[in-house]
Amino acid sequence: MENILHYYIQFSIMAFLDDVLQPPSYGWKNASGYFSKPSSKIIVKEFFNRLNVFKDKKNWLPFFSWLKVLLLFPFFVFFVTKYFSVWLLVAGALYSMVLMGTHGTIWYHRYCTHGAFTFRNSWWKFFTKNLTLSVIPEEIYVVSHHVHHAKSDEPGDPYFAEGGFLYCFLADVNHQPIAKDLSEKNYAQVLHLMKHTGLRGNTYANYQEWGSFARPLPSIVNWILNWSFWIAAFYLIGGMALVCALFGGAFIWAVGVRTFNYEGHGKGSDKRQEGTDHNKNDMSINQIWPGYVAGEWHNNHHLYPKSARSGFLPYQLDLAWCYVKLMYILGAVTSYRDSRKQFYQEYHTPYLESKKASRKISRKKMIMNEAE
Repeated sequence: MENILHYYIQFSIMAFLDDVLQPPSYGWKNASGYFSKPSSKIIVKEFFNRLNVFKDKKNWLPFFSWLKVLLLFPFFVFFVTKYFSVWLLVAGALYSMVLMGTHGTIWYHRYCTHGAFTFRNSWWKFFTKNLTLSVIPEEIYVVSHHVHHAKSDEPGDPYFAEGGFLYCFLADVNHQPIAKDLSEKNYAQVLHLMKHTGLRGNTYANYQEWGSFARPLPSIVNWILNWSFWIAAFYLIGGMALVCALFGGAFIWAVGVRTFNYEGHGKGSDKRQEGTDHNKNDMSINQIWPGYVAGEWHNNHHLYPKSARSGFLPYQLDLAWCYVKLMYILGAVTSYRDSRKQFYQEYHTPYLESKKASRKISRKKMIMNEAE
């Protein structure tokens, strides 16, 4: 009976994940059931069609997401043309690559999507959410990321690396928004996925009007308050030069982060390395740069997605885990999952033992050959 219930639950979850995202006009796969890579022209056309709020106001959320990116661009231009200095360049790089990158892993990835740790109260949740500039809507990231894990490197994966660079780079508009025609039951599932984030979503009636979990007015107000606070803080610290340097750096991050899943899944090729990338179920790889600057050891994460730590090996610095652990020590985080011990038991130690056994066999064969 338990097995039947388990399979029923798994079937229900997969059925939900099959339908929860708005499919692109070119579909997830062709009539034969295989992935058919759309041309760059088709991908770009889809992108602009789905940003068109005049055609359909239900396109407001991806439009709003990219509007914030475009509004960061003038800060980047002013920094380069008016305020440029080496020290400000370093500050902008550290803020964008390290602080924003690590915050993205902490907030969007490990907490909002996977619930890898729990906050003591809403204050610490609010503090962490607004620790850096608000750029990416939680809804677009969280719901689609569940689909990504369920269908990783398969047709239906919203950032399927075999689709090419543009397929992944523009995925937040073309593949990641939730469907606009969900049943009330399936929309309740979306509410359930987002419940722990502390964000209050639309009612089903309002979802039918706006096509999103996120409510337009609160989203806009939160963005204005978040940016206003950080503009004021940076200005008081270093004037308009620092504002432009850090906001300009945020522009680079906002564009660059959209390339991650293409790179993190080998650009559609198998780039996994023996002894480093133990997950063999998809093409995810551990990379030094995203690992060190954002704690995103991606192959490890795909092995244990609910772990608050993904930097398991001694050299795999995990700044996101450092934040979670610090918050736990301070009492802001009350619990977390850490799969490092399990990783060693199930993967790394058996791998080392198998390599050791192989070397012993090789030495024995060499000795026997020499004796002959």
